[in-house]
Amino acid sequence: MTKVTNAFATYDVVGNREDLTNMIYMISPTETPFQSSVGREPVTSTLHEWQTDALATVSTANARLQGDTKSAASLTATTRASNRTQISDKTVAITGTQLAMDPAGRANEMAHQVMKAGLEIRRDMEASMVQNQGIVAGGTTTAPKARSYCAWIATNDSRGVNGSDGSSTGAAATSGTQRTFTEALLKNVLQLCYTAGGNPDTISANVVNRQKISGFGGNQTRYGQAERRELVATVGLYVSDFGEHKIVCNRFQRERDVLVYESDKWAVGFLRPFTDVELAKTGDAETRLIGSEWTLIARNQASSGIVADCTTS
Repeated sequence: MTKVTNAFATYDVVGNREDLTNMIYMISPTETPFQSSVGREPVTSTLHEWQTDALATVSTANARLQGDTKSAASLTATTRASNRTQISDKTVAITGTQLAMDPAGRANEMAHQVMKAGLEIRRDMEASMVQNQGIVAGGTTTAPKARSYCAWIATNDSRGVNGSDGSSTGAAATSGTQRTFTEALLKNVLQLCYTAGGNPDTISANVVNRQKISGFGGNQTRYGQAERRELVATVGLYVSDFGEHKIVCNRFQRERDVLVYESDKWAVGFLRPFTDVELAKTGDAETRLIGSEWTLIARNQASSGIVADCTTS
């Protein structure tokens, strides 16, 4: 087949209008499962403090004589816990010329970029909360950092050889030798949480170990669908001897960690909630600062646990 002689084709034309669809497609993950499942609290200082307490050990010897002489039992003081606030922000600048344009797929370039920045900050916050980050007080040349989940857990944990908890001063946990994540390890941590008084409702893992959970098949294991599936990427239900636990796949936690937590015993504290501030003009551009100042509140870390140092393949 041959082209008609001297037929004017699109390859020859320089004035055809472009065909640019009025949609923008983005596949970057935006779900933040941990933040979506825990509480929210206002805080009023860069060092946020709270107290934890526990009941005395149960005793079967609590039987008294009639008319028994009484003496006061020794009392235990509350434990004081704290975390630092962390500033997470992004700056967006758009030239005056671009603001005057008619971009495809969004009504306003600034609004589109501010929206993206907000989603990116939430993802950064999620990663900081569920990874192994020690507390940093901060200073004139050092940014403060909040103590993360993995650095908090010290009561109900299963770690590889040479692995250890974070310190009482807020240092990150020490990684140990990696080992295969098994149902026995998970059940052990669930038992530790229950014995300590916790009732964990969520099991969170990254993709490799989330898939391993799907392969657990003990006689005491069954699966179902949890409610509010829209909050996270994937949700299942694991039923152990100690209750029902949602199974969450979290892209932003370390693959080597499986988190087992009681969601109402954790909260994100906001010294400054998300804000969008217009910065001073220094030229022919509009600049916005989008950000938040937050901390992670472990209302009582003994409610939750971790299977750490799992293999990642």
